[in-house]
Amino acid sequence: MTETPLDSHSSGQELVLGPVGQEIVFENDRVRVWHIRLEPGEQQPLHRHDHPYLVVAIQGAKNVVQTIDGTRIDADEPTGGVVYRDPGAVHMLTNVGDTTYLARLVELK
Repeated sequence: MTETPLDSHSSGQELVLGPVGQEIVFENDRVRVWHIRLEPGEQQPLHRHDHPYLVVAIQGAKNVVQTIDGTRIDADEPTGGVVYRDPGAVHMLTNVGDTTYLARLVELK
């Protein structure tokens, strides 16, 4: 769970990215599994996914993804839902609903 520096092209300053989740709950040479918990109104720090990944919503919530370029994406994640995403995006996730969001994010190495 180390922070990763990223050059910010527009300001010339280094942008520091946070971890993908709060805790790594499993890792081997093929996958890394993160625990994610966001209370209503809580936001993950800006982060980047370097690997393709699956998100499994253990307890769903109404989330919003905001990319580094300002794009806002509504990301309702129902309990039990699974989504696949490609790597590379720099974004943050905010729980805009009124329920706690719990998920496992599985990075494919």
